[in-house]
Parts: sequence; structure tokens; C-alpha cells
Amino acid sequence: MQHEEAIVIGAGPCGLAAAIELKEIGLNPLVIEKRNIVHSISQYPTYMQFFSSPELLEIGGIPFTTASDKPSRLEALNYYRVAAQRRDLRIRPYTAINAIRRETDGFLLTGEDRFGLSVVYYCRYVVIATGYFDHPNELGIPGEQSEKVSHFFRESHPYVGTEVAIIGGSNSAIDAALELERVGAKVTVVYRGESYSRSIKPWVRPGFESKVNKGAIRMLFSSSVTAIEQREIAINGPEGEYRIPNDFVLALTGFHPDRSFLTRSGVTMEDEGYPTFREDTMETNVPGIYLAGVVASRHEANEIFIESGRFHGRKIAEHIRSSR
Repeated sequence: MQHEEAIVIGAGPCGLAAAIELKEIGLNPLVIEKRNIVHSISQYPTYMQFFSSPELLEIGGIPFTTASDKPSRLEALNYYRVAAQRRDLRIRPYTAINAIRRETDGFLLTGEDRFGLSVVYYCRYVVIATGYFDHPNELGIPGEQSEKVSHFFRESHPYVGTEVAIIGGSNSAIDAALELERVGAKVTVVYRGESYSRSIKPWVRPGFESKVNKGAIRMLFSSSVTAIEQREIAINGPEGEYRIPNDFVLALTGFHPDRSFLTRSGVTMEDEGYPTFREDTMETNVPGIYLAGVVASRHEANEIFIESGRFHGRKIAEHIRSSR
């Protein structure tokens, strides 16, 4: 058993920010991440640019400088990696924590490493910053688990010359459709909304609408995919149900935090479905267990971004400092 004063579960931007804040008050937390550092960002589309300006993504007082107004995915990966190294954070990647059990004066954490070997930790404070990228919002339709379906879009090259259906109407769906059309994929966007989402980036929407108006991209409003088959998909739209040819499906329907891990750890849920915690300290109903980042979202997973979640660690550190 390894003894620690504090453990941060999750090495995303908000988890790293929390670890840096804990170091500022004299702790030396261990950050445990079941995949790689800032795994969610590494899963973003290869050539993606952030909507936020770089200063809104900074952690630990380390400047984030970029070549343009909006940082790229590659620049963000480099920034958070360097930030963790400069602050000398202790990070154990590829290790999953599966359970947290309250003990007399601390917490017992159990899990396993990438080789399936058990790991056991004992600590006084736990910060849960597990994000949500591992839990896509599934559609619950036949064929969703087939190999032709993905909840992630990385790059367009593998889809050259194929029929691709994109489910969703958010920025991720629109960006993917534009990239796919550029490389020669035949793109159909299936969106349940009656018109374009108001969240679409204003500098992107005109170009996308132009592609739709010219027939380069097929846009289906008030529609949903009801079944995914080997060479077709079934769509239910205003004119009824019909099928279209299909090779691949990108179900870009968003993600949600893992609430079950919280409840197994003793964290209660409010009637509205979000975890119990204090806004001023980020401490849950279990003394010593704190939340940081999107896991603390109340209604929608995207209501907490890096811009706001990066400050959760400061609240946590201040509360621990004042109580010690």
C-alpha cells in the first residue's frame, strides 16, 4: 500500500490545475490517470483549434503562448505537458482507480495498472477530476456497437471516397462534415433540431450553409437515425422513415461524466441528478472528497470548460489549507 497526503484522480487540465494548487499550499499530490496526460485533448480532431483564447486555458500561472489567436490541439498538448513538468507534478499514467472507500482518518483507493496488476493507495484527501470523454451519450439503437460507428472524429483521411453519416448538429459535427467534404467523402448530417444550432461558431456557419445549399453536404433537419446496418442506415424524418447508403457513422452526440463512480464512493446525488458539493470549496458530502472540472457539472457536461474548471483547484486548496 502506498501512502499519500493527497491524490488527484484525472490528469486533464482541471486535474493538473488542482494538483498545482495543492503544491502551492505545501502538499505533493499524486496524480493518477487511467490513460495519458490530458487524454481528452489528445482525442480531439488532429487539426482542431480551440474556441478559447490561450490565456483562458492557462494553469499554474504559466503563460500559454501561441502562433495565432486560437491555440491548436497540438499547442495545447505541448502546453499542458510542459506545465506539468515545470511544476514537477507526480503523475502515474495508465492506472485506473476503481473504488474509493472511506476509512477512519482517510481513504483507501483500489484499482489496477495497464497490465491488470492491483494498486492500493491510502490518502487523506481525494480530488476527483475524471472528466467525461470516456462516456459518450449513446443513442440506444440497433447497430450502434458495430465497428463502423465511432463517437470520435480524429481526421478525415480514412473516410476518403466513402458514405459518412454524422449524427449531431454541434460544432464538432459541423467541423467534421467540412473536413470530410474537403477530402471527397459523401457527407450526410442527421440532426434532430429544426434548424442550425445557435452554438455553431459564427465564422464557420456561412461556409457550411454554402456547402449545404450547393448540395456538397446533405443536411437533414428534424431527423434521427433509428438503425445502423451493414451498408445502410435507417432515418426517421418529417417525411417518414427511409434508408440511405452508408459506410461509416460518426455519432457526435456529446459525452457525460461518470456519476456511478461518485455514488460508489459515497457522494450523493441531488434530485436534479448532479453530485452534492459546496460551490465555495468543491467539497462533496463526503468530507475530504472534492470535485474538479466537468464532473461537477450540474445540468450539461459542457457547462464547465477548462476556462472555469481550472479555478476549482484553488477553492479546494484554500479549503484544505484553512482546515489543516
